[in-house]
Amino acid sequence: MKKPVKAYQDDNFLNSSDGRTIRIITEYLQPKSKFKKYKVMDTIVFFGSARLKSKREAMKEYNFIKKSNPKQVENFAKKLREAQLLLDMSRYYEDAVELSRRLTEWSLNLETNANRFIVCTGGGPGIMEAANKGAKKAGGYSIGLNISIPFEQFVNNYVTPDLSFEFHYFFMRKFWFAYLSKALIVFPGGFGTMDELFEILTLVQTAKVRKKLAVIMYDKKYWSRVINFDALVEMGMISKSDLNLFSLTDSIEDAFDIIVKHLKKYYSNEKEPKIIEPVLHLK
Repeated sequence: MKKPVKAYQDDNFLNSSDGRTIRIITEYLQPKSKFKKYKVMDTIVFFGSARLKSKREAMKEYNFIKKSNPKQVENFAKKLREAQLLLDMSRYYEDAVELSRRLTEWSLNLETNANRFIVCTGGGPGIMEAANKGAKKAGGYSIGLNISIPFEQFVNNYVTPDLSFEFHYFFMRKFWFAYLSKALIVFPGGFGTMDELFEILTLVQTAKVRKKLAVIMYDKKYWSRVINFDALVEMGMISKSDLNLFSLTDSIEDAFDIIVKHLKKYYSNEKEPKIIEPVLHLK
């Protein structure tokens, strides 16, 4: 009689619907183990579009189209406008690099035995890559919480290798974004960025996140055009006080000052506890 396979070695079981609970638990325990190893106590999270590119890459694409023969390029005018827009939007990429670099340099100068306020992103391209790049430029660690999806998402080259994670479940990935974060900065983005932003705002609004969490939305013009918060207040869908859950800013300097002042006020004297244990209210 063939010897049966142990349950934890049975790939068919582990990948079945009955093994789903085990798979979910591993997406909690593996990051927890790595964060403990690297003494990661808390994070500053960057959200933003995966589609934005560096100024260098955007300029390269723009010049390629501009120098092409319009008669040989289908929808030339449209593609040139799109390339121009991508070039204009590349400033967000560059700003994310610089803000991340400054915040990482600041955190590296703290007197602590733990790794405090580590830059954390979704690990992919665009704004995520920019933030990880800025942290690496400063000589610090950075985290990448990647997710397996059909397009756009791949681990960028700037994430600290041992702090790079590949998630299957969005909700476990979001847990790790929320659990360690003490500040969150949201650059322009689409559905994914807004999903992450509104989930955090909802958790704070409903006191499911009870810690002091700074939420900064970068570029007033963009976010005021994309989301009409004043209309939500006027229609009675949110309270006017809910507008205090986040800050809008237009500059690297303002964003840096808001975040650092917040962290100094609420967390500079915080004791360094054992790294992260599970609690439902995320405190």
